[in-house]
Amino acid sequence: MSRFALAALVLVLLSGCATLSQVAALRKVDFSLGRTSGATLAGVALEGKRAYGDLGATDLARLAAAVATKHVPLAMTVHVNAENPASNSVTARLVQLDWTLNIEDQPTVSGRLTQEYELPPGQVTDVPVTVELDLWDFFSGRAQDLFNLAQSAAGLNGPMSISLKATPTIQTPIGPIRYPSPITIVEREVGSR
Repeated sequence: MSRFALAALVLVLLSGCATLSQVAALRKVDFSLGRTSGATLAGVALEGKRAYGDLGATDLARLAAAVATKHVPLAMTVHVNAENPASNSVTARLVQLDWTLNIEDQPTVSGRLTQEYELPPGQVTDVPVTVELDLWDFFSGRAQDLFNLAQSAAGLNGPMSISLKATPTIQTPIGPIRYPSPITIVEREVGSR
């Protein structure tokens, strides 16, 4: 065997070991719901409003108009905490995350996060996921009911079960590797402060 062939074989073996380390490192990462931010319903900011009665006349009119047109957009950023345990010696690199948001066990919207995140051992990394959906498509009702639902989904009022099914893709020395099936990275009661 020539020196070049031997060197190539060693490189492939080392790349394979590094790849396995990357895969193992990401599989040990614990994903959980951190918080939400910037939640709006039909253009009405939800933060700082504890109840439907806290809304002013302009906000009430916006919500009523949204319900009347059956277009009630909810937008928020869901902050996912990705914790790579200190026992991992490898920094995991998340390069893509395909996700589906479930509210009360009902699939709503899906998306793809393409920003790269390094997940160093022993640290929690904030992975913000921007979510936009039309509540009317999944939950019709009165303006007050949709307001209460949106507040709960944003973790601002009352308990609600939400889950985020995701398929991570990690970067390895031989290229990106996608998980073969989705994992549940968020599934717990939120809004029960």
